[in-house]
Amino acid sequence: MSEPVPSSATVLRTSVASQPVAPASLPAAAEEIAFDIQNLSLWYGTTQALHDVSIRIPAKKVTAIIGPSGCGKSTFLRALNRMHELTPHTRHTGTLRLFGEDLYGPQVEATYVRRRVGMVFQKSNPFPTLSIAENVLVGLRLNGVSDKALLRQRLEEALTMAALWDEVKDLLGRPGVSLSGGQQQRLCIARALAVQPEVLLMDEPCSALDPLATAKIEELIHELRESYTVVIVTHNMQQAARCSDRTAFFYLGKLVEFADTRTIFMNPSHPQTEAYVSGRFG
Repeated sequence: MSEPVPSSATVLRTSVASQPVAPASLPAAAEEIAFDIQNLSLWYGTTQALHDVSIRIPAKKVTAIIGPSGCGKSTFLRALNRMHELTPHTRHTGTLRLFGEDLYGPQVEATYVRRRVGMVFQKSNPFPTLSIAENVLVGLRLNGVSDKALLRQRLEEALTMAALWDEVKDLLGRPGVSLSGGQQQRLCIARALAVQPEVLLMDEPCSALDPLATAKIEELIHELRESYTVVIVTHNMQQAARCSDRTAFFYLGKLVEFADTRTIFMNPSHPQTEAYVSGRFG
């Protein structure tokens, strides 16, 4: 008789359970908070997309945002660097602070926020008319950096952090769009890192990639947590379990639960979270 095939939820829980656990006897160190968000609500015209979201996202960790389509995940992510302001007729209430600074303060410009909080989108978007090198350096040039030695240094640093330098160091003059899909996404990550942000936002960065390219991006995310706060939106439960330290579950524009990733997948406190991570809806 053939062995029964385990459900995807069982596989996911087994994967999470196999992750190493810190000894219980070690006290938890005081945790630095990157984003302190209180009572954030957001509207597109008359449609309310976020409802009274309060969350404190830790620094230099990976936080995954999960939930079904249309639950406010990407809207929340875009609020973290004011990207939603590019959509007409949006407004918000509540406060959003990054390392104590109000990112929506009256004297704070959106361009300043976006330099501190980089963004990588679902579909890789290298500039088609620019070379690999110029794709990486475009943000620095727009910010007035012209020193050739500094530009060269940032170029190599960013491509190295994006695990792309060894693959393209002899091809820097070629168009960015000549790279494979996975390489293009890492190029976009390098472009975001070149301006030295404090936070990197990723909106489903692997959804258009094959498994090998996805594995490279996930490995890169693990490495980036050493220096950056990373917030990633994903529909892939296994990816959230593999990559993140904390997970936030959104539903109908509300934050239902936020906890250690292990807790969310192994012992969630809210029935809606349990139903979602178990695959009963979404």
